Amino acid sequence: MIKKFIHRKSFFYKPYLYFRIYWLEKFFFKRKTYSQCGEDLFINKFFKKTDKGVYVDVWAYNPIKYNNTFLLYKRGWTGINIDLNQTSIDLFNLVRKKDHNVFAAISYKRKLTKVFIENIFSPLNTINKKFSNKNSRNKAKYIMTKKFSDLVRKKIDFLNIDIEGMEIDILKEVFRNKFYPWVICIEEIGKTSETVLQGDIYDLAKANGYIFASRTFLSSIYVKLDKIELMPSPYLDELNVN
Repeated sequence: MIKKFIHRKSFFYKPYLYFRIYWLEKFFFKRKTYSQCGEDLFINKFFKKTDKGVYVDVWAYNPIKYNNTFLLYKRGWTGINIDLNQTSIDLFNLVRKKDHNVFAAISYKRKLTKVFIENIFSPLNTINKKFSNKNSRNKAKYIMTKKFSDLVRKKIDFLNIDIEGMEIDILKEVFRNKFYPWVICIEEIGKTSETVLQGDIYDLAKANGYIFASRTFLSSIYVKLDKIELMPSPYLDELNVN
């Protein structure tokens, strides 16, 4: 495939980014959902009465494909998109110019760590060695990680975390620094609604005033308990908040 021969120093790099966004990702085609499993449908409906808001997307990957914030962006929201792959940030800078797009690896502490890169267009790039071992093509390089609080310093309304097996560490850092967004969408691969309720992420979210509100094939969505009155039906009717 042509992307195997594309790199950031290549003459064809920037033209290929435009090709991906405007042809492969079909930027101009309006869609009902841009998420991988429809997460943005819940998120957009929850915030349907909120014209302006702020989101943070940790391991954002792509500004359109598999993206849980693009529907909000199209409605006038802005936020911070963070990814450890500079190519992902280059793509965001093409089409999400109102956002703050940050090339960084997020961890629970600042440290020099390995980044395992499958390829510059992959959603599987990670600093999680255990996750990387499942993707043997990944090549490692070193990067200095940053903490969530290094990059986010103001109130946020929606938080999306998809960090390949390190989600709970980042969520602990979020709560430790007193960030309490209305809605948190967090990837929990291999879970069902029943097993989510037995997990560490659920316990951590509940201890910080969140309820488990919805589940897709890949992600769990948590809502701050004092914002539950904002939830649209039929979501509200399905909750057990006791």
